Amino acid sequence: MQTDEIIRLMSEAGLRITDQRRTLAKLFADAPGYLSPKDVYDHMGHYYTGLSFDTVYRNLRVLDELGVLEQVMFEEGVKFKVHCREAHHHHHLICLSCGKTYPITLCPMEMTQVPEEFKVVKHKFEVFGYCKDCSAEAETAAAGSDS
Repeated sequence: MQTDEIIRLMSEAGLRITDQRRTLAKLFADAPGYLSPKDVYDHMGHYYTGLSFDTVYRNLRVLDELGVLEQVMFEEGVKFKVHCREAHHHHHLICLSCGKTYPITLCPMEMTQVPEEFKVVKHKFEVFGYCKDCSAEAETAAAGSDS
């Protein structure tokens, strides 16, 4: 998703388009992977002195609720990235090193037996590991340290 599209979605939702929100939109449009709230706060702090962490986090939540961002819970906490714009429902394989994602086209919910007394309203399914490039880098680094 491009910066202009993110700004358009914010505007259509009635958000005032400030310089800070433009910077936030550009940050996520350019980010190759997931960003923690602290990553966003640190980046924004380079441009806007006096910006509070609460303001950053509130904007991340609003953008998540609008469907502009998606959030994933990593071991070190929640991280955000631009929402995937695939037309069909899917989940992701996520590289723990670079944050690159790969779609999983089969949804595990289709194979899950849900009791009649339970109504599913949403679900998430992510698989974490290392992409080919990051696995190769780790193997090269490990081989170099064995010498």
